[in-house]
Amino acid sequence: MEYFKHNLSDVLSINIGKGTKIWQFVVILKDAIIGENCNLNANVFIENNVRLGNNVTVKSGVQIWDGISIEDNVFIGPNVTFTNDIIPRSKQYPESFEVTKINQGASIGANSTILAGNTVGRYAMIGAGSVLTKNVGDYELWYGNPAKHMGFITKKGVVLDKNLFSKSQNKRYQWLKGELK
Repeated sequence: MEYFKHNLSDVLSINIGKGTKIWQFVVILKDAIIGENCNLNANVFIENNVRLGNNVTVKSGVQIWDGISIEDNVFIGPNVTFTNDIIPRSKQYPESFEVTKINQGASIGANSTILAGNTVGRYAMIGAGSVLTKNVGDYELWYGNPAKHMGFITKKGVVLDKNLFSKSQNKRYQWLKGELK
């Protein structure tokens, strides 16, 4: 085993990447795929049809349901809630669950709710406590209930307004080949 598994976790998957750390009370079902160097904090549940990329951090109290895909270098804050069924009913299951995708480098703040079927773009950030009901583009900053597009954020975490201006740096950024520079 080339990953760390706390003895109070229940890991049924054999698809766990090298260097990953799985802490106490984590449950990972057998068909889940977990990348390298991930950190899965206490009380995390990961269902079967789930894929986590490399270098993903999942803080305590998160459940990742069937149909959710999380790319490399993503941060999922404590108690983030994902859904995978738009119209849930007890003992009534859809033919397939909605697909939710969190793209490379994105961050989801603590206690946010991500509704099924949405995509969060590369390096985007969802503020703590937000309820996300729409797709989010690359580098976009969203927060609120419901979450709204409030600005942009760079790979290094510099917050920009909608005109790509950083008040903290007194600098305007621009788009160059799909990247904020």
